[in-house]
Amino acid sequence: MSQFTSEDEALLQSMLRQLLQSVKEKITGAPSVECAEEILLHLEETDENFHNYEFVKYLRQYINNTVGSVIEEETEKCTSAQSQGEVSGYDTLVQHVTKKTRESKEYTEMMHALKNVMMVVVESLINKFEEDRMRNKELDSKPKKGRQSGYDTDNCSDSDSSFNQSYTFMSQEQLQLLVERFDPVQPKEVRQKALQTLCIAPPSDILNSESWPNLRKHLTMSLSDPDAAFSEKILRFYAKTFSSSPFNMTREVYTSLARHLELYFLSGEYSLRISAGLDVSNADVNRLLKKIRLLNEYQKEAPSSWIRHPEKYMEEVVESTLSLLSVKREPDHPASPDFLSPIYFLALLDIKAVWFKKWTHAYYSRTVVFRLLEKKYKSLINAAVQQCLDYFEFCKAAVNTNSKISEFSQQHCSDKQNFSYTGSELQHIYFVHSLCLLGRLLIYKQGRNLFPIKLKNKKDSVTVTDLLVLFTQLIYYFPSHQKTALTTQTESYSPASLAMEILQAFCDQAGCTAECLYTDAVIDALLHPVQSLLSGKEVYINCLETTLIDVADILARIAAVEDGLSFLLYGDGENEKTAKEDGPTAVHVIVQFTKKLLHDDISLLSGAEILPVVKGAFIFVCRQMYRTCEGLQMLIPYGLHESIGEAWKKTSLLSERVPTPVTGTDSTSSISLESKNILLWEETLLDALLNYSATSKGLFLLHGTGALNDCVNFMFSSLSKKLQTNEYEEFGNRVIVTQMATTPTGAVALQSSGFIKALVTELWALLECGKDDLRITQPKSTPVDPIDQSCQKSFLSLINLLTYPAVLELLSQQDIPNKPMYSFREVPTDITDIIDRLIILNSEAKIHSLFNYEQSHIFGLRLLNVLCCELNTLLLLETQYHVSQALLTAQAENVTETPEGPGDFIIDGLSVERNHVLVRINLIGGPQERILPLRELDKGSDPYPWPMFSSFPLPKCYLAEIPRKAELRQDKDLDKLLSLLKSPEKQSGWAEICRKQFCKVMKSRPDAISGKILAELIETFVLHLSESQSDCCFSTGSYKAMDADVKKESLSSVHQLGVEMTVRYGKYLNLLNDHAENGLCFVLISCEKFLKQQQRTVVSSLCCLQERCAGYDWFASSVFLMMSGDGEKTLTFLQRFSRLLVSAFLWLPRLHLSMHLPATTVESGIHPVYFCSTHHIEMLLKAELPLVSSAFHMSGFTPSQICLQWITQCFWNYMDWSEICHYIAICIFLGPDYQIYMCISVFKHLQQDILKHTEAQDLQVFLKEEALHGFRVSDYLEYMESLEAIYRPMLLKDMRNIRLQNT
Repeated sequence: MSQFTSEDEALLQSMLRQLLQSVKEKITGAPSVECAEEILLHLEETDENFHNYEFVKYLRQYINNTVGSVIEEETEKCTSAQSQGEVSGYDTLVQHVTKKTRESKEYTEMMHALKNVMMVVVESLINKFEEDRMRNKELDSKPKKGRQSGYDTDNCSDSDSSFNQSYTFMSQEQLQLLVERFDPVQPKEVRQKALQTLCIAPPSDILNSESWPNLRKHLTMSLSDPDAAFSEKILRFYAKTFSSSPFNMTREVYTSLARHLELYFLSGEYSLRISAGLDVSNADVNRLLKKIRLLNEYQKEAPSSWIRHPEKYMEEVVESTLSLLSVKREPDHPASPDFLSPIYFLALLDIKAVWFKKWTHAYYSRTVVFRLLEKKYKSLINAAVQQCLDYFEFCKAAVNTNSKISEFSQQHCSDKQNFSYTGSELQHIYFVHSLCLLGRLLIYKQGRNLFPIKLKNKKDSVTVTDLLVLFTQLIYYFPSHQKTALTTQTESYSPASLAMEILQAFCDQAGCTAECLYTDAVIDALLHPVQSLLSGKEVYINCLETTLIDVADILARIAAVEDGLSFLLYGDGENEKTAKEDGPTAVHVIVQFTKKLLHDDISLLSGAEILPVVKGAFIFVCRQMYRTCEGLQMLIPYGLHESIGEAWKKTSLLSERVPTPVTGTDSTSSISLESKNILLWEETLLDALLNYSATSKGLFLLHGTGALNDCVNFMFSSLSKKLQTNEYEEFGNRVIVTQMATTPTGAVALQSSGFIKALVTELWALLECGKDDLRITQPKSTPVDPIDQSCQKSFLSLINLLTYPAVLELLSQQDIPNKPMYSFREVPTDITDIIDRLIILNSEAKIHSLFNYEQSHIFGLRLLNVLCCELNTLLLLETQYHVSQALLTAQAENVTETPEGPGDFIIDGLSVERNHVLVRINLIGGPQERILPLRELDKGSDPYPWPMFSSFPLPKCYLAEIPRKAELRQDKDLDKLLSLLKSPEKQSGWAEICRKQFCKVMKSRPDAISGKILAELIETFVLHLSESQSDCCFSTGSYKAMDADVKKESLSSVHQLGVEMTVRYGKYLNLLNDHAENGLCFVLISCEKFLKQQQRTVVSSLCCLQERCAGYDWFASSVFLMMSGDGEKTLTFLQRFSRLLVSAFLWLPRLHLSMHLPATTVESGIHPVYFCSTHHIEMLLKAELPLVSSAFHMSGFTPSQICLQWITQCFWNYMDWSEICHYIAICIFLGPDYQIYMCISVFKHLQQDILKHTEAQDLQVFLKEEALHGFRVSDYLEYMESLEAIYRPMLLKDMRNIRLQNT
């Protein structure tokens, strides 16, 4: 490459000309030669197009080819030296490589060759410049002498190199003389000489002169000159002007050209007809196309600059264009209908109307375009709409008669070059242009305001909806092409493809889709082929499978948007109640069709090659719906999950026969295409089933299909391959994992798939090791937050994962290793290892095995703090691992040494964290009942005022003083409620009257409903309900507890600790006496015996399905406290209460292994509170508090998980005792659905905090750790009543149906 050929010299000369011409204005403006040189030397800094010049690109490539290998070699040497510490820093590396490269032999030879060739090139350019200057001087010295009529084309604007020109600067007198010579009355020779002079004059001088208006008129007239060469020279002058002048000058040239063309089309000289076709090889047609092409090129370039100029300039260009495109013959002209108007020529050159897209892209120009279209040129839109309608009717007729439309699409698929277009091809081209123009126009509100429009041959006006229906029908009425080598190049011009592009654009534009797409007419048009296939009607559609795939694509896009999903589910109504009644909504048609596809019940599609793709497309539409709560609610009756599950089972049997690819062989040869398709179809079905777990009820349905484990394995495999790069998909996967972890079967599946091991391994790498593949160029920064940002994602993932159902399955009966020695390379693989290595650091071996002891232990303590917020998890960890004792021991060891013995506690990050955890796990109480120490230091002399401790009991400062209750004064409403309840005569509607009176008291005097009064209220009300057959939901056997029997039984360690905590809390509230423990044990054991009579036998490896309920009974304990520790009264109440529907949702152990539930429900280990209550909480949350719902999704957390935690422990630690009592009371008095309204009210109360913590990326930590400060049930009772008025029928129906199969 060091030697240059003559061709290289010519190329360099041409590229150097271009560079100098581009920077001519900068150089000529320099005051001296030195300044010009300085400008060239700093051109890279001042010229934004520097790297786009061909000369610069050539030099860069030449240098790279010549010394590139030297640079790479030196860089490699320096990199290896840098890794050994010999060279440091990026700047030093660059300096070193540069120095070595410049000293190389290759660099010296390259510079020598470049210098020689550039000397030749520059000398040649100088000689050429001198020749041109002498020639021009000679021409100017002989103005009167005759010259030959021909002229050198090299002096025109579009000759090979613009640098080849020499500009002649002209005075105003010379320009005036030039205009006079250009007058059409002058002889041809004079005008040609004037044109010659015009071509070498600077366009800016011409356009800025006083003579330009007259010259423009002459140029416009001369464009029609019969001498083709002469008119083409003018056209080249126009082209040069467009490329080298600003918009404020070129607009006049453009309008001149547009006016010329308009006059030409209106003249009698023009006589082209559509029916005759168009031969572009004809000289006259070719000249006309060149003029229109020049216009079109300018149309596409002008928008980039016209915003910098007055609006009137732009308006001139727009109006001249629209005026030209609106040209047509008079209606009474015999050739009027067949007139080949300018729009056809523009469509030939810009078939997809790119010019219109660019003109309407910015609001600045869009406003002008639409204003002119509305006021003066609406006929242009009318013509486009008419063309689309006419062409559609032609296509529809052809399809219905099974004829083939092949003129354009098939001819132009061939490799043979074609120079002529038939009439039908011209119509197709204009149709494509019109379609693209209208599709762009309708995206904007101003464009839609042009409708409806009235067409001459159509009785009704054409609306936006009519056009969208037309676009939809084009998908299936125009024959699509199979994807072949010949058709792929023209596929983008087929009506189906164009209509798809337009409809897809509509789906992406939220504003216009809500206004236009969500109408019955459009959706019915989309579903027309589906409806036809469902009803068994004959379908006149070519490539039916392709059509169905396109329809499914649009439906899926609609379903992906909230408003679109709502329309598909309910039609014009906003919910199931207000859904249209005149026919099934779209969702019913779609799901029925999908089921038929899965069962292969569509005869027209049987045996189709791409049938699995069609099935997958419609499953995806359904998936967009059933991954939401409201969509799933509509799809449940159809049992789609069962159909997908059956299809997966069949496919998995086939996939087992597919041979495993052998290492070292070509995988494409070892596995057939059919086998690949089977595996792909299996993955599609697994993905569809997996997305059911985006909701709590969907996860319950997924468990019933038997595919849960395979779905989790598929998800983990996909995540491992990092197939999902979409951010929305990542959020979706996190939600799915969170839902899975809230159920025992899901947690076990995550464990067996390897997901938890991968999560723990990744956490350890971030916390302790760092990434192996990360080259350390600078030391890692010391974390300043308790949990470093790099570990935050893993921290949140563990919190999402470790719910009580998951902890029970993963940790129950699992001892921590407590090894005497830990290797630095020993990486944890499961949750017990995390507890062992990060939380319970009870040996020197564990501490010394950590590289970052303090940071890692703080991580473990923060994790423990969140886990212990779930009381059942706290009981399990405390009884199994004695967490409190381990922390107390660590605190006792963390003291200063004094001669007298142990001194004060050392206040550091770890001791502060341990102190907080110890207080949290050993105190029960709501926001005003316990005081948790802060986990940060204060400024000042006493940085940590909270007392530390290393043994029990806790310092009393952490217990808040209970305010004395004010004496209850007489209350008429409360007295009326009590008298109603005690009344022996129960009139009709008695329960409803009691409920209304209860609400009245709750709103006016909520504090009155507490203590013994509350106990009496619920006891009496439940007694009456339990005696009413209509109010009872569950049958119960007879059970009489005997003290002798009870005392023989012993509680599990978990229940014993729960009893201790309950009694401690009850004593703090002054509700229990010193002997309350025996009474509570009596209640718990009696309840267990009583409920055991209603249990079924289940054989399962799940810990939650063992005979004894693993979790503590927080509801029974709450009732025990409400009854002031009266065991007999508590047990009697619970026995009566167990007959009511509300018991299933308030008292979770009530349905443990219950015979009142279907066997499949029991075997899943999923409680109805999860698949029913929390499902509806998520559904109502999306409808009532959409911002909160979105915040949960963005955080990868689910409302169902935190609500299950709240409900399971009856809001203990989250609300004060009085509010817990009110929660239980409203659910008993007002109905089980108030549990759902209660949770929605809590989210409403927390809305601003939820949004704030979502932004801070710690939403789940906030919701689990923080009590519900300031929340009062009575404050939200009216809001709950408003929710009841809307949702009660649906919710109660679902709650009653928990006893049915597959609810």
